[in-house]
Amino acid sequence: MAQKPIREFDGKRLFKENWEEYFAPLGLEYPFESVLVTSGEELKKLAEKEEYKWLKEKPLVAKPDMLFGKRGKNNLVLFKVKKPGDVKLKDAIKWIDEKRKTPQKVYFKFDGDKPVGEPKEDKLTYFIVEPFTPHSEDEEYYIAATTYDADYDVLYMSAHGGVEVEENWDKVTEVKIPVDATDEEIEKLISENIPADIPEDKKEVYKKFAVQFYKFFRDLNFAYLEINPLVIVGNKVYLLDLVARLDDTAGYLMKDKWGDIEFPTPFGMPEKSPEEKAIAEADAKSGASLKLTILNPKGRIWTLVAGGGASVVYADTIADLAGGVEELANYGEYSGGPTTDETRFYTETVLDLMTREKDPEGKGKILIIGGAIANFTDVAKTFTGIIQAFRKYADKMKDVGVKIYVRRGGPNYEKGLKLIKEEAEKLGLPIKVYGPETHITEIVQMAIEEDKKGAK
Repeated sequence: MAQKPIREFDGKRLFKENWEEYFAPLGLEYPFESVLVTSGEELKKLAEKEEYKWLKEKPLVAKPDMLFGKRGKNNLVLFKVKKPGDVKLKDAIKWIDEKRKTPQKVYFKFDGDKPVGEPKEDKLTYFIVEPFTPHSEDEEYYIAATTYDADYDVLYMSAHGGVEVEENWDKVTEVKIPVDATDEEIEKLISENIPADIPEDKKEVYKKFAVQFYKFFRDLNFAYLEINPLVIVGNKVYLLDLVARLDDTAGYLMKDKWGDIEFPTPFGMPEKSPEEKAIAEADAKSGASLKLTILNPKGRIWTLVAGGGASVVYADTIADLAGGVEELANYGEYSGGPTTDETRFYTETVLDLMTREKDPEGKGKILIIGGAIANFTDVAKTFTGIIQAFRKYADKMKDVGVKIYVRRGGPNYEKGLKLIKEEAEKLGLPIKVYGPETHITEIVQMAIEEDKKGAK
């Protein structure tokens, strides 16, 4: 499972868009009023629209929406000017423009209110703005769910939500729920484990919400979903703060439910390159897994690895044998039975990056095409996609001095290896090809040793 975080705004939007199906039949209401903006000027323009008139009429809360927590402890939540609940539209506009002007330091760990470790620094570019919800600390509850293993999910419930939830973790109830549990079994498990210290007048509403919360989590393919705090006033439910990660391998199945979901780059990390974004978009539309991270665009060793586990093994082996990660250009995988066209597109993206410039020392470049023994991926089919990419980039590959090393096993591997060897030789590309009789990473050692010999 590949877990990808989403913005708080998008998590709340998914609740709103699916509320009628999961929660409204229980008589629960979600007064969803929320906007995502990148500047004070954008917020000001939204406030002129009829659907967002509440921005002018209600006290507001503003905070960054950029995949980091502890915003309150980092002093990055605007909910008061002189007292809680007195933030007007003009205050939110001014605060957002001040915070986005210069890079902000964010701490990810705290001991009480004292920051721990080194902060990350980056510019704040996205902000979520919502109405202020008056409530007391004893009305703040906690609920979360996460995938546990192939057999179970875990639901977390507590009467003690808010910024100090970690300090009160001993009061959190954990419920393991089999992934194949029926609706009746889910309701029974949750009902029997509702925290005893939730007030009696809120217990029934909390229980109803918790049951549907878990079903919502499961059905929409979340990998993690947390509301902290959850505030319940009568039959109204307020999701004051939300953290969510989706199982992006289910993206092609969930297009209608998720809508146009964005997987942003986490705070403090460089933005994805156009090539990384293109592969991520292809991945979201596919039942296969296509992943690409550019580590060093000037690196000499590039990989086309089949399988997530294999990609880790190859990256570690290259770093070990090459004396560090400096030479490793990329990290990623194509797996899960990609089509010929998907493999061709993935390979073309890697080859395009690889052949943009020569090595300044004239050493040439190395392309490792590896993987374990596939269970169901047709090796000949995926290698046909790689061959098609070779044909397109052969001249550029020769120009930058690419040497190719292949090791693969699985369905139709003999045909695949024969095809790729014949085509590379026809195109004048230096290639060495091995099957499952060769250790999975032995081609890395061969490539690096031959590279060193050639440099002498």
